[in-house]
Amino acid sequence: MNDATRALLTHAVAPPSADTVLFARLIGARIEAGDTALLGLDRIALAALLDRHFPHASNAPEAPRQIVLTPHHAFVRRLHGLLMWHDRTATHAWHDALCLATIISAATLRPNHLWRDLGLDGRDDVTDMLQRHYPALVARNTANLRWKKFLAQEVACAEGVAPTCAPGCPGCEDYAFCYPGQS
Repeated sequence: MNDATRALLTHAVAPPSADTVLFARLIGARIEAGDTALLGLDRIALAALLDRHFPHASNAPEAPRQIVLTPHHAFVRRLHGLLMWHDRTATHAWHDALCLATIISAATLRPNHLWRDLGLDGRDDVTDMLQRHYPALVARNTANLRWKKFLAQEVACAEGVAPTCAPGCPGCEDYAFCYPGQS
């Protein structure tokens, strides 16, 4: 656990829930890296998220006033919708569900494994997070695909199109493993 995560948790609403700890880790990783814009949250959404979970945090990061649209905005929007459709917590934690779907969707744009792009410690952390929020979606990963690849395939399936990789996949060190013959 990094210093920024620990600092956020000292200001957490007591007792911290699993999602409070998760958001501390996700936000703390971006604070440590100096790139909170990569969370994909605009200033209002990030401020509200921090206020819900860490109301007295003094190291609250600044987010951009608005998010710059990338050429992959359509993919991000479709993945966000897919995640919201499957989030079993959305009925009682709607704003947190929106933020988590945004953070995950934004992470698919970066060129590493999803756990690294989220600032987590490994694939098991991603699995735990996805299982807690999207158990029906996780159950569909019967081939045990890497999460970024699986999520991209689910977006394609929902759209009725041929599966493709997530936008960040081509820059990953394991691209050839996930997509043999496509490098």
